[in-house]
Amino acid sequence: MGSRGRARPKILAPFGVRDFTLYWTARTVSFLGDGVMTVALPWQVYELSNSPTAMGLVGGLQTAAILAFVLLGGVASDRLERKKVIIVADLVRALAAGAIGVLATTGDLELWHLCVMAVVFGLGQAFAGPAFGSIVPQLVPDDLLVQANSALFTVNPLAFLFIGPALGGFTIAAAGTGAAFLLDATSFVIGALAIALIAARPAARILDEGERRTIVEDIRESFRYVRRRVWLWGTLTWELLVLPLAWGPFVVLLPFFVKNELGGDARQLGLVLSAGGASSVLAALLLSQVGLPRRHIAFMYAAFALGAVDLAIYALTTAPWQAMVVAFVVSCGWTAGVVTWNTLVQRAVPAEILGRVRSVDWLAATALVPFSFVIVGPLADWAGVRPVMVGCGVLGLIFTVAAFFLPGMRDTESQLSLSKS
Repeated sequence: MGSRGRARPKILAPFGVRDFTLYWTARTVSFLGDGVMTVALPWQVYELSNSPTAMGLVGGLQTAAILAFVLLGGVASDRLERKKVIIVADLVRALAAGAIGVLATTGDLELWHLCVMAVVFGLGQAFAGPAFGSIVPQLVPDDLLVQANSALFTVNPLAFLFIGPALGGFTIAAAGTGAAFLLDATSFVIGALAIALIAARPAARILDEGERRTIVEDIRESFRYVRRRVWLWGTLTWELLVLPLAWGPFVVLLPFFVKNELGGDARQLGLVLSAGGASSVLAALLLSQVGLPRRHIAFMYAAFALGAVDLAIYALTTAPWQAMVVAFVVSCGWTAGVVTWNTLVQRAVPAEILGRVRSVDWLAATALVPFSFVIVGPLADWAGVRPVMVGCGVLGLIFTVAAFFLPGMRDTESQLSLSKS
């Protein structure tokens, strides 16, 4: 009885590592700002031009910038100290968000300003994403990776999809979109300061004396590594096909859907996103306690299937409160799948190539998304928002099932336990 009273939740174990605590703090604060942005950016775009096409242009520019630079970001995260890459990327994004905040506050903001900010944000994400995704194994031992990823995806969805959007909605209602953008800029500055306090670590890839490798050679090595493993190239192909059906329509159409089809306001949009955040928190907490199952690929794809079909279910709602219920039900799928995927990549991929593999991961996740942002708005204008949302959800589910049944997809289930060292 006494030992039970002293037992701590497993999710707290990684916080015994100082550097992980700093990393977690940086990620949490930054995601809080990103959550504010999920409401502020589309609301500002729709105030300047009440058209899904305009929002699609802004979102498409951001993801196009990620696509253009993410492989360079992967090489940088392997060749340079990863914390320095993160700091520079965060400060660049802070400057961009702060400039938009000032312009919005003074009433001088125009749509092209938001387009420029989107490009800068995408550039920052292209370098920060691989570095953030590959630094975790340098901070905690292997046997704490599930708990570390669960800790991140407990609070990050809470910040990004729950507190952040709600804070964004209320900030816009009280002080306008300019204040919301300035809040996001502040979050990046705080995140950069926290990362700066992490102890220095050597670059993951250190060339031997006399060895010369070009950037192109480093990138080719990462693609060769991915090509030889079905679980990697199969899941990255899934990302390539499914995320454009989920990401672009979600960002472009869901705010428009809540505002124009369901009659909601900025606060209700924030609450819809927040409901998804609450579900994600519960899913991550559960995974941190029970760990990941031996059949981790089957579990991951079942979770992704629930997330992939979400837009089709949203399209069936007729009131904001119903959309909140849907968000709560389906968002746990994305979180469970992402926690499993991150842990699998971090455990299975060697440290010296992990940054580049994560950059290929980002490339697959963003390659077709710009086209999704550009196409989904005009398509919704032509066919209607609900039919487009249903089509995206159904196609996403079909591609998820097909990827799961690729021969060799589940090989890692017999080779690796993600919940054990």
